[in-house]
Amino acid sequence: MGSSPRLASAGSAVLDEMSVADVAARVRDALEGVFDAVGRTATDTGAVLSSAVAAGRRPVSADLAALRPGLNACLTRYDLVSGLGFVAAPGLLDDVPAWLEWWQTTMDGSVHPLLLDLDPEHSAYSDYTHWDWFTLPRDTGQRAVAGPYVDYLCSDEYSLTLSAPVTIGGRFMGVAAADVYLRHFEAAVMPLLQRLPGAARLVNARGRVAASTDPHHLVGSLTKDPDFAAVLAGPPCGAEHGGRHLRPCDGVPLILVTAETPAKHP
Repeated sequence: MGSSPRLASAGSAVLDEMSVADVAARVRDALEGVFDAVGRTATDTGAVLSSAVAAGRRPVSADLAALRPGLNACLTRYDLVSGLGFVAAPGLLDDVPAWLEWWQTTMDGSVHPLLLDLDPEHSAYSDYTHWDWFTLPRDTGQRAVAGPYVDYLCSDEYSLTLSAPVTIGGRFMGVAAADVYLRHFEAAVMPLLQRLPGAARLVNARGRVAASTDPHHLVGSLTKDPDFAAVLAGPPCGAEHGGRHLRPCDGVPLILVTAETPAKHP
């Protein structure tokens, strides 16, 4: 599982607004490359599915083999991405009830397909429609960050999954998604959080803590209040709640929660 959060250095300094903004921007930069891979996959998938529809037929799993060169290229290009692919909405494909066109890197850096039995009569993982990485893009039409959670489906690693909906003509077809090992995410963002003078944490739209220097909010724990999805949809400067400042990470669906209100600059 993920490492325990490190304690922030003591001090009662009021956070500098630019420092909070800079940390939020750097978190965004760390994850935009992953979302770029997700976006490329969504675009490629949309083209493949649209081609089948234009031919007057339902797509089949073999059509998705056309995604493989792009998936392999993205896995090689983006360091944080450990797995990448398209997860079909149930009933989308004509030949199988469910499907993951999913490729991932192994310890030696090679790229391999994920081979899963998704037969509902034999597989405990045949229904993936209740997981956040699927439901959030489906229900909101927006990209999402799910986790961290132990990814029993793909890697058995403590991971985050970044995803985005794939739609054609307004119809939801499934999600394009990418996995990021939590240890790699923490290596990218913990040094940023530690530069803030007080305890801080990153939470997703569900309130799940993705990284933290706050001993009262451990990685993987759930913060039930406030409505973080509403904060993400609100002003980019964020909001105040319970003596804390909640700042969206500049378009990436994570919120930087800091213990002090940022100072106001003239």
